[in-house]
Amino acid sequence: MSREGARALARDVFIYDLRDFDTLLGGLVLTAGVTNANFYAMVDIVIDISPPGPFILQDENGETIAQDAQPLLPGRYFVVADGTVKKTAEAAFTRMISLQSGTRVNEFRDKVRQRDGRCVVTKEENINKEFDEWVGFEAAHIFPLAYEGQWNTQGWSQQITILPSQRSYGTINSVQNGLLLDSTVHQLFDSYKFSINPDDGYKIICFQRDQKRIAGTSLDNRLLQDPQRPLATLLRWHFRQAVLTNMKGAGEPNFEHDFPPGSDMMGEIQSGPKAAERMEFELFDRLAHHIDLYPEEKQAGVDTDEEDKHNGNVSDKG
Repeated sequence: MSREGARALARDVFIYDLRDFDTLLGGLVLTAGVTNANFYAMVDIVIDISPPGPFILQDENGETIAQDAQPLLPGRYFVVADGTVKKTAEAAFTRMISLQSGTRVNEFRDKVRQRDGRCVVTKEENINKEFDEWVGFEAAHIFPLAYEGQWNTQGWSQQITILPSQRSYGTINSVQNGLLLDSTVHQLFDSYKFSINPDDGYKIICFQRDQKRIAGTSLDNRLLQDPQRPLATLLRWHFRQAVLTNMKGAGEPNFEHDFPPGSDMMGEIQSGPKAAERMEFELFDRLAHHIDLYPEEKQAGVDTDEEDKHNGNVSDKG
């Protein structure tokens, strides 16, 4: 149902410590748009240096790679630093394809559709939106519902300024945590096959071969001009998760998500890698679409007065 190390099979960029050629720190499937500066930023996510300090990258010829806008080239790269270099201990959030249906997400879906009206990655317009026909277009959460507990305890709620109409829907279902995507692009996004780098012009970085021809393009500019646009901090979170998932060590496993009727979904999950994490994700993802598992007023200190201000029900002037 999955293959360990599958994310590394197509790699043509490899990362090593200059003092340890035998230990792979990570790697990358090189796609359009990845620059030397991008690579430095991504390497900085997947390594730890002790004691902390700066590093440079050298190619196989011993030449220092500048942190510039030149396209990255395939090959082996070596981290040069004064301290000890190792893979980061930070683990990515295990994530699978999310099914967007349920009472709590209906408004989220509708608000994302209304705001975007198109796949904001491929730029394909939904020419049937005036008839409320959305086949092939799906509202995707940037930060997944399955991790709503972490959303609340880590304070993400405090950054949301456009709240859902009902408290029980949760701030995680704000339009600011959503993107309208082509259904296939949604699957790629949920499985971290690509991400969006808000610190480089909202450039789309693909971590596997680019079958949708989106690598190196940017998020739809109309969305970026919209006052209801997604939070840059959320896109930055997703980008970090994608780097950790795809570039750290041999990468995280790919998970099967196509379970035809009659197949033993639970058996396949339990016999595969990261079975406990995946079962937890599947359970919480499904429940969270219908039930408020983590009331935010208890987890994050969201109070009624502040919620009313966000929704325009009371004046900020007091």
